[in-house]
Amino acid sequence: MNAAEIAVVVGSTGAMGQVIVRRLAQRGLKVVAVARSENSLASLVAEAPGTVACAADIATDSAIEAIAAHLDRPVRMVVHGPGVATAGGVRDAPTQAVIDAVNIKVGGMLRLVRSVDRRLARHSRLVAIGGHYGFEPTAYAATAGVANAALANLMRQLSWAYGERGITAHLIAPGPADTERLRRVAESRAALAGAGVDSIYAEMKRESAIGAFTSVEQIAWAVELLLAEEADAFAGSTLFMDAGRRRGLP
Repeated sequence: MNAAEIAVVVGSTGAMGQVIVRRLAQRGLKVVAVARSENSLASLVAEAPGTVACAADIATDSAIEAIAAHLDRPVRMVVHGPGVATAGGVRDAPTQAVIDAVNIKVGGMLRLVRSVDRRLARHSRLVAIGGHYGFEPTAYAATAGVANAALANLMRQLSWAYGERGITAHLIAPGPADTERLRRVAESRAALAGAGVDSIYAEMKRESAIGAFTSVEQIAWAVELLLAEEADAFAGSTLFMDAGRRRGLP
């Protein structure tokens, strides 16, 4: 990799996004870090050499031009990893929260791809961070479940739409990832079960075949893995990083 190529990371100031930005910058890519908060972006850029800030709201179409304005060379990879609100279970989550989550996850990915389209080339990667609840629905994670399920479908569509240009689309489905957001999911689950948050947190860890949560460092490793030309073989696929939680086949 070299700085003649760009990686665009949306959700760059979150717990996961920061680690991804640093890892891609260490590979020598120029990283365009996209987030809403200018202050958070300034802190990130100061800590990650080779990174430039792009203040934009991926939930609005204005993000398309805002991101495009920062592109001055070929785009090697985009990573779409914004968080969505934790709004509780499907019985109680406000419908607007679910709509907003789909807009951020699905609409946001479309906006991101459209902002970089003219800078994409063979072996460019379109990467979205989905999640476990998109494939294993629960009663307590409505926004993440619905939005990530829709995102999985979108990434397949993008794979077919861009594949003829040698551009590949990938979904990474971690989870649950060990972040503060997981704590909020545990709180929602505890409220439904009438149990303590700590006991629910421990129970969620035991749901893994290896008794573990996925770390943000592991997710960043998977993102970097997709930079290899050999990763063409992953076109349109989902990388499940759930520490052995899934029981369904395939």
